Order: sequence, then C-alpha cells, then structure tokens
Amino acid sequence: MRFFKSVVLMFCVIGALGVSVFLYTEHQDTKEVRLIPREALFDNPQRIQVRMSPDGTKFAYLAPDEKNILNVWMRDLEHPDRDIKITQDTKRGIRNFLWQFDQSHILYVQDQDGDENWHLYQTDINTHESKDLTPYDGAQVNIIKYDPKFPNKMLITLNKRDPTLHDVYRLDLETGEIVLDTENPGDVLEWIADHNLNVRLTQSYTNDGSICIRTRETDSSTGNSIWQELLTTNAEEITEGIYDFAADNNTFYLLSSIGGDTVRLLQVDATSGAKNLLIEDQQFDVSDIVLNPINHNLEYVTVEKELPQRIIVDSSLEGDFATISKSIQGLFSLTSRDLNNQKWIIATISDVKAPHYYLYDRKTQDLTLLFASRPVLEEYTLSEMKPITYQARDGMQLYGYLTLPAGKAPQHLPSVLLVHGGPWVRDDWGFNPLVQWLANRGYAVLQINYRGSSGFGKKYLNAGNREWAGKMHTDLLDGKAWMIQEGFADPDKVAIYGGSYGGYATLVGLTFTPEEFCCGVDIVGPSNLITLLQTLPPYWNPAKAEMDLRVGNLDTDKDFLQGISPLFRAQNITKPLLIAQGAHDPRVKQAESDQIVEAMRQNGLPVEYMLFEDEGHGFARPENRLKFYAHAEAFLALYLGGRQE
Repeated sequence: MRFFKSVVLMFCVIGALGVSVFLYTEHQDTKEVRLIPREALFDNPQRIQVRMSPDGTKFAYLAPDEKNILNVWMRDLEHPDRDIKITQDTKRGIRNFLWQFDQSHILYVQDQDGDENWHLYQTDINTHESKDLTPYDGAQVNIIKYDPKFPNKMLITLNKRDPTLHDVYRLDLETGEIVLDTENPGDVLEWIADHNLNVRLTQSYTNDGSICIRTRETDSSTGNSIWQELLTTNAEEITEGIYDFAADNNTFYLLSSIGGDTVRLLQVDATSGAKNLLIEDQQFDVSDIVLNPINHNLEYVTVEKELPQRIIVDSSLEGDFATISKSIQGLFSLTSRDLNNQKWIIATISDVKAPHYYLYDRKTQDLTLLFASRPVLEEYTLSEMKPITYQARDGMQLYGYLTLPAGKAPQHLPSVLLVHGGPWVRDDWGFNPLVQWLANRGYAVLQINYRGSSGFGKKYLNAGNREWAGKMHTDLLDGKAWMIQEGFADPDKVAIYGGSYGGYATLVGLTFTPEEFCCGVDIVGPSNLITLLQTLPPYWNPAKAEMDLRVGNLDTDKDFLQGISPLFRAQNITKPLLIAQGAHDPRVKQAESDQIVEAMRQNGLPVEYMLFEDEGHGFARPENRLKFYAHAEAFLALYLGGRQE
C-alpha cells in the first residue's frame, strides 16, 4: 500500500439541453437562513484525519494547537479525557501523517511555503522530538511501500540524485540510514514493491502517451536485474495505476480501462501479464479499492457514481457494515483500523454535514461517536448538493452537481459556475466548504464534470484531449445555459470561479467569451500554456507524453498553445476579475498570474490581485484562506449582489 502518493495531475484547482436528474419545485419553502461565519468553514477544523494505532490502544488525529496550527494529537483509549499534542509544527501545519508500525512514532511530510519539496519527519510519541529523515534541499520524498512485517524499514523515492527523476531508497527508520535501492533508468513515474519490500514493477509513459508496465527479472548468467515489458496500453486507455500486490505476492491489482470503457479492477499476473477482470461498472469508474492491512485480501471497492457506492467483496465485513448502518443514517467510510482489524475508525459522508468520526469495535459491535470535524456547523442550515445531467451542444451527456441556497426560492438566482481543477479529476458528492459558503451567501452553485474529467470512462476523458478553451469550455457555457433554461439562474448574474485548471477556465471565460459572465475569480490559474509547460516541476518530465497528448506538444504545437492561452486575449476582458496566487507554487508559477495582471493593468482593465508570499498551489495556512475568502466575498457581493459578513 502506498502512502503520500505523488499524483501527476495538471492543476490539486447551446443546442439541445437535457433535463436535470433532480428537479426542484417552484413551491419550495423559504425561510431565513443564518449567515455562516467564514471561520466556521475555512478556519482549521477542530479535529480531522483520525488514525488508529497499529495495536488498537490509541488513535491520533490532526487538530489546531493554541496558535491555530494543525499538529498531530494522540488519545489513549484508556484515558479518553486526556489528549496530548505530539508534533510541534510552527508554521504551515501538518496535513497528512501515519503511524509507524513500531507503535512509538508518527511519520508526516512537510514542505517549505508550498514548494512541494516534501520532507519526511519522524516524531517520538513519548518525547515529542521530531527529526527530518530526508534532509535534502530541493528534493521531494514519496513513500512507496511500508509493510507491518518490517516496522522499521521503508521504501521511499527521492529525486536528490537528479531533480527530474525519483530513485528508490531503503530507509532504516531506527538509524535514519538511507541506501540507494534502484536507480531510475530515465522514464519511471511509479515504482511498485511487493510485500517483502522488493521493487518488482514500474510504470512509465511511452512517447505517444501510452502506459508501459515493466517487471523485474534476474539475468541467470550475470545475476543482474533486468526490466522486461509486461504490458503496454494504447494512449487512449485510462490506467489509474497499480494499487498493490495481492495476497499471493505474485499478482497485482490494476485499475485500468483495458478491455472496456470505464476503469475496472483487474488482477494481473506479474510474470505472464495474464489479466483477470474482478469488478467493473458499465458507466462509472472504479475509484478506490480496500485491502486487508495484514493478509492483503481484497475487501471492497468504491464506484464513484453520482453518489459513491461501496461493493463488498469480503462477505465477513457485511455484518459490520450492516450494524454501523443502523446507527449512522447515510453514507460512511472505513478510514483507519488497527492491525488486528478489530478497532475501526468510521467517518460519515454527507453533503450537508461535515464529517463525524466514530470508533467501532468489531468484537462488541459498539459504535462510539468521537467528535465532529466542525461542530460549530451543527448550528447552521447547509444546502443540499444534487446530481444533475444535461446534454452539451454536440449531444454528449454531461454530469455535475447543483447546489441551491437553502431558504431561498430556486428561481432567478445569482449563480456561480464553479470549475474543478485537474483537469483529469472530477467533482464528487459530499461536504464542500467552498460550495456551502457560496450557497449560504445566496448563490446557486453549478459544478460540471466537463469532458476531460475522470470518473466516467475513457471516451469521456479522451473527449477532452486538446480541447482546452475548446469543447471543455463550451461544456461550461452549456451548463450555464441549462441553469438559465431551468429557471435557476439570473442570466445577468453568473460568475465563473475556479482554481488551478479551474482558474485557467475562468481566464478563458473572460477572454474568449467576455460577455458570458459578469465577473470571475481565478486562483493559481495558468494564463500562458507555453510558459506553463516550460516551467513545470522537473520531476514531471516522465509524464510529458501525457501532457503532449491531452494539452499539446510544446515543441510542435506552439501556435496552437498560444491560441488557447488567455494571456494573448487579455485585451478582450471587460468584466471584473479577482486573481490569487501563491509565490512558491511549483506547478503554476507566479509569473502566470503576474503576466496577465500586468497586461490587464496596461490596458486599464478591471483586475484585483492577491499574492501570498508563503503559499504554493493553494492556501494551506488558515489566516491566508480567511483573508482571501473575505476579499472574494466582498468581490462577489459587489457584482452578484449576494450576502456578506
């Protein structure tokens, strides 16, 4: 199982119209809905990311300290009223951690001001002392394998030898010694090790954007390792990747569209490449699989439909899930457990409630509420997120979510078209602070999984190839038209808002179609695809073929890339624009925002610019989030007419 996996996603950011899946009635009751303070949604959660200790005697979680900085805290189950702060981060806050299998340490990653050069830290739960296990400037760590059988050994990758490539190293968690295990031959994007911590498989892109999986063999004459091609997909296949080896330690689980349209769960022989289909859905991708942490047996998978659906494979879990369902109304997930598989951490999934965490004892079948992540929200009315579908102008069926403000008649509302980043990810159903903030301020919120989004099969994904500012944009315009046709949106008060690729979509909206939106909000969005591709992090080089396929080739398509870059149409902007940028963003460099702001100011165009000197690709620090959302709230209220604090 892989932790802190580095995923190469570009930007973690009218015709015949169909009828929505869920229809709102014109006679919906209206009532006064109290304004939710921004702090309740965008400040640090009270507690989040609960992790059970390997022995099941305690759990750890993230919570703000007295200076409002997220750190790891621990609770012993024998002392439920005495929580102890374990880590001592003093600036950015910890956002991800795991237990070391020796029961005595916590491991977490941290970068500097958002530069994404992650270091791996180890904290003693008794002394609270932390040490940097990968103290290499400019290098990034990823954990590729950690197994309970080897509590003090770990396989990691580092790009300290060559900034463009990640090599595999063996890390001794007792001594801190790091030894090179396998050198990257030049194109490996993912490394996969078996349950004995032996690197056995690699995943790379070929020149045309196909995925190649290689297996490691030993040359009988020399004893040297050689890599042999096991299977290669064609460029249009979706291969989410190898999840892990199966219990037999010779076959592995692969999430891929090979043999179908949607991403399916396959079990593949690591020697012969023979494939066995385990689970598929004809319409939606398999999005996640869960294995037993000890015996590595497949337990269940999740298919991300309009709402997530769990498919249980291991029948021994059915009784537990049924018991939990009697107490928790609605959806939930198993987020952590001990190595004996007896103590579970359960988190609720809801669109109108922030996650609640429970402790479940499989032996006694007791389910105990631990805490809510944002308990202050229990005092307020949140808005429901409803799945919708409509047809694009070329007839393609598109999917998304509509959130209408609670307490308001669902008619002729000021609206926000909220565009997800990626772009090869998707919007999904659940609690979303940004959506709830917008709806609480009185805006209808439409989230569209435009073509090119993942989750709906390879035809859906590949329909977005080379369609930046093309059909990916007209999908958004058709969604806006659908909102107006259904009577939800005021045609004169529709804003476009997004981060990363969604920020790019905002810039496209205001430059390519300047009369469609009344204003826009762009967070870390690229303005010039040529300079963007020239300045991507060096360790993204092995994924260049995918960028060539889906966006455009920097060497052969410069005119095309310039033609779909908002910077060169900045003079077309007539509507107000708010831009926010992190100075240390390694994916979308500060210059991407600087250059379009400069172009607009030279032309006397309306732009507001917020630069955060201690952030990267988004806002990790709560004081920066609150500053930005206060400004964005006033901006939207001015041009859309919504409520504000």
